[in-house]
Amino acid sequence: MRSMMLAALALLAVNAQANPDLAKAKNCTACHAVSSKLVGPAFKDIAAKYAAEKGADKKLALKIQKGGSGVWGAIPMPPNPQVSEAEAATLAKWVLSLK
Repeated sequence: MRSMMLAALALLAVNAQANPDLAKAKNCTACHAVSSKLVGPAFKDIAAKYAAEKGADKKLALKIQKGGSGVWGAIPMPPNPQVSEAEAATLAKWVLSLK
């Protein structure tokens, strides 16, 4: 039991480090940066906007995959079919964890 707990914690630590790499690999960083607006809003601004919203992780994961418009201005976010459901969930949780 203890070894399973340690393995799970190690996996969480690896995932926390891998999320910026996943964002880069999935081309999120072509339009977003952690602290500054590019084409799209900064990841930290997204985190601040949705910080108190219940279910924000699921909402953002869906937007990551399907795209969206009208929330951050006139430029729509395109859909990202190359991002799996699990990857979208990981990215959404990472974005929401930023302060």
